[in-house]
Amino acid sequence: MYPERFSNLPAYAFPRLRALLDAHAPGGEVVHMTIGEPKHAFPEWITEEIAANAAGFGQYPVNEGMPALLEAAADWLERRYGVQADPETRLMALNGTREGLYNAMMALCPETKRGRQPAVLVPNPFYQVYMVAALSVAAEPVFLNATAETGYLPDFASVPPEVLDRVTVAYLCSPSNPHGAVASREYWAQVIGLAEKHDFRIFADECYSEIYRDGPPPGVLEVAEEMGADPERIVAFHSLSKRSNVPGLRSGFVAAGPESIRRVRQLRNYAGAPLPMPLQHAAARLWADEVHVVENRRLYARKYARADEIMAGVPGYRPPEAGFFLWLPVADGEAAALRLWRETGVRVLPGAYLAQEAGGVNPGKGFVRVAMVAPEDEMAHGLSRLRGCLYG
Repeated sequence: MYPERFSNLPAYAFPRLRALLDAHAPGGEVVHMTIGEPKHAFPEWITEEIAANAAGFGQYPVNEGMPALLEAAADWLERRYGVQADPETRLMALNGTREGLYNAMMALCPETKRGRQPAVLVPNPFYQVYMVAALSVAAEPVFLNATAETGYLPDFASVPPEVLDRVTVAYLCSPSNPHGAVASREYWAQVIGLAEKHDFRIFADECYSEIYRDGPPPGVLEVAEEMGADPERIVAFHSLSKRSNVPGLRSGFVAAGPESIRRVRQLRNYAGAPLPMPLQHAAARLWADEVHVVENRRLYARKYARADEIMAGVPGYRPPEAGFFLWLPVADGEAAALRLWRETGVRVLPGAYLAQEAGGVNPGKGFVRVAMVAPEDEMAHGLSRLRGCLYG
């Protein structure tokens, strides 16, 4: 009566965390550092934009995104990456990138490849929707451990050719969650080359692309265009949640080749939930504005500096290149998270909850993930307590 492909799903990370911690009283003032929910202020004019277009709640939304929203996304891609994408044929608005990362698999992954079960490459640790999307189309998720030895990015080139020949989709998040590692132009070129050689698509999750320390991370679309790669080979996902501090707006977009977008739009006609029109207006204005994004990066730059100062001298501490997570080494992530909660009230996520066992190990087991999203002083207070509790 129930699908076997979902029979072995682990509990989702945050219910699992509540089961670990909530039976215990916090050992101090609670500081939440678990979920990547941005807390910086979003532009005040967003509220005005939604109110000005509130009549749009009285109509069904445009399925693929209203022209002004798609044009704003296309303009942003050109400013950011130097890539031109026809908004009518190469883009679709998303009700949050998680929707797109899941439904693109439904729309684009074939049932078989060369007569065999398809394989989907998944970085490990990973954003959990990647695994469930693969299972939903009866594909085999192949987990690639992203560790210090691989530069905290999956080593796609190490996958045996016989497996690569079964691959239909490779997920990659850059800047990565949870490590904050950035795929270089050379790295992207290598992955695109493998995709061309072995005939699979790249699903590039770039929702952290606008939070970085130094220069802007390169994007898959610009590297693919420079290489002359097949546009249908690349499916790129972008979000306003982190860039603009509006996770509740649930707004992003997907960029891909015309045939891929046609198929994704067609599935959306039946199974999707398009963004309400007032929110589409707000999203269009956010993609058109960079002033608030520059300010957002400034605030994160201060947090990077505070984190580096507080964690200086901690063995294995690695300053992230981008994003807003710290990936901190501990003896055991669950034990460390529980101890930290019981002794200090600081709440972090065990790294094992973001990974699966592969090659006989869970690459997240000896880590905790710490989200630097709280206001700077609160974040610093939490990190100071964390350091004192876990590292002495």
